[in-house]
Amino acid sequence: MKSNVLKKQVTLWAMLITLVSGGVAVAAGNGVDFSKSPEVSGTAEGQVSMPKEQNRIALDYVNQPPMIPHSVEGYQVTAKVNTCLKCHGVQSYRTTGAPRISPTHFVDSAGNVSSTVAPRRYFCQSCHVPQADAPPIIGNMFEPAPGYGQ
Repeated sequence: MKSNVLKKQVTLWAMLITLVSGGVAVAAGNGVDFSKSPEVSGTAEGQVSMPKEQNRIALDYVNQPPMIPHSVEGYQVTAKVNTCLKCHGVQSYRTTGAPRISPTHFVDSAGNVSSTVAPRRYFCQSCHVPQADAPPIIGNMFEPAPGYGQ
């Protein structure tokens, strides 16, 4: 019993911290049209095309979250709105051409599979970050796992 209460409290605090640190956004609730984003453009067929700004960087280890190959400036991820799912969600990825959200994102902390994104996987940029071909700020000796990073 105490374990479930603790999990709920930790989850709520994590969501609150994410909302506060990321800035609570109300754009979607105010009728902002995300299709006007510089990365998104409409096609004649009414489908949405989201061109990548660069090719994907190779993964360096098993289960590494893929990096985001486009700008996420202005994207909203709050408790009520997740702009990432407008292209990557199961209802839209076929029409946008974006990679579909991984099935692992529908499994909650208890191992239950749902038809909605699990709360622990909802805030995309907790794991996925925009990629950049930039030198490391601090040098390191990291080597990709065999067969990765190529």
